[in-house]
Amino acid sequence: MGNGFHEDVVEASIDEVWDFVSIMDHWAPLAPGYLDHKIISEEVSEWKFRIDTGLLKKKVHAKVEIKEWIKPNRVTFTLTGLNEKFSGDGSFEAKRVSVSQTKIKGKLSINSYSSMAKMLSPIIEKTVPEMTRELTNNVVTEIEKRYSARY
Repeated sequence: MGNGFHEDVVEASIDEVWDFVSIMDHWAPLAPGYLDHKIISEEVSEWKFRIDTGLLKKKVHAKVEIKEWIKPNRVTFTLTGLNEKFSGDGSFEAKRVSVSQTKIKGKLSINSYSSMAKMLSPIIEKTVPEMTRELTNNVVTEIEKRYSARY
């Protein structure tokens, strides 16, 4: 299983962070290797992205299901592979640092249960922390583009 965790402080209020992360269309395109996504309902979407680790190059299609929206602090979700055998979960958590700063924590865990799981496990263990860091940093950058000029 691969696990990733990354946190950063964004120059935006906790309410502005929530305004951004509460809409999947805002952060889906920020996922590493993003190709496309489709909103099925408020809680369910399907994402397509490309994974390129040098050894492994795959287009991955996943169902992302929001498990909880807890305004303004947390979004949790699960991942289910639609064209590959994997599952996982993740979250964005926010904590007010000041009126104009918010700490964001991104978490992601992915587990393969395919027949190639033993071979894929080291790749997943290496890739997931990088994906988590990149997604969290992309979210911080995009939020600051939208909101930090107000301060």
